[in-house]
Amino acid sequence: MLSRRQVRIVRTGRRTDRVTATEGEEPEVDLDTALTAAVEPLTAGADGVRVSVAVLDTGSGARAVHGDGSFDTASVVKVDLVAALLLIAQDEGRALTAVERECAAAMIERSDNARTTVLLREIGGPAALDAANARLGLTGTTAAHAWGLTRTTAADRLTLLRAVFGTESELSAESRAYLRGLMERVEAGQRWGVSAAGDRWALKNGWMPRTTTGLWDINSIGRVRADGRTCLVAVLSDGQPTKESGIALVEAVAKAAVGVFGRAR
Repeated sequence: MLSRRQVRIVRTGRRTDRVTATEGEEPEVDLDTALTAAVEPLTAGADGVRVSVAVLDTGSGARAVHGDGSFDTASVVKVDLVAALLLIAQDEGRALTAVERECAAAMIERSDNARTTVLLREIGGPAALDAANARLGLTGTTAAHAWGLTRTTAADRLTLLRAVFGTESELSAESRAYLRGLMERVEAGQRWGVSAAGDRWALKNGWMPRTTTGLWDINSIGRVRADGRTCLVAVLSDGQPTKESGIALVEAVAKAAVGVFGRAR
C-alpha cells in the first residue's frame, strides 16, 4: 500500500504524469514497463527475431509501446494506401469510383498485391503516400517503390489506427467508416494476428519472406474488443523462421498487450 503522500509515476506511451496518491489507493501501473515484462518472455530464445508492439485503450486513452525499431510493413501498408486514396477523393470533393472501390476491397479484404502496385502508381507514388501519411500524423514511416519494403514503427501504426478508428482525423467520418468496414471483412484465411486478442475485430495483416535471409516479416494491426474494452493494437516483427511460427508469436504478443490493460485495473 502507498504511504499517505507517496508520488507515483504513470507512463502512457510518450507521456509521463506525476500523480500524488493518498492512503488506501492502489498504485498506477507503468504500462510501458508492464508491456515489456509481458512480451519479453514470449521472445526469449527466439534468436534473431525482433518484435515491437503498441496498444491503445480507446476508452481511457491509455497507451503503451514496447520496442521502437523500424520494420518492413509488408501488406499492412495497404491500409495507408487506401487512406491516401480516400484523402485524395475528399480533396477532390468526390466519392470513390466503382473501380477504386473494387481495388480497395481487393487490397484489404484479400490482400491483392497487383492492385496495390497499381494504386501506388495511381496516387502518385511513394512521395504521395508519404504526404498522405504526414497528414495523418505519421512521423516514422517512409514509403518505398517496392511498397512492402516501406519502413514503419509500431507507434506509427498506432497513429494510423487512431486516424481510422478515432474521431480526430483528416479522414472524414464516411472515409473512416468505409475503411473500417473493409478491415472487418478480411477473408477467412487472413483473420489471424490481433484478432486472437479479442472479438469484434477489424484488421490487416502483412507477411513477407525476405529473399536475402529466407526469414519472414509478420505483422498485424487492427482493433479488438476484450474484457469490456476496445483496443487498437499493432504488432510488427521480423527475423521469423517460418510464417507459421511468426503468426503464433504475433498472436501471443497481441494477447499479452491487450492483457496488460486488464491487469492495470
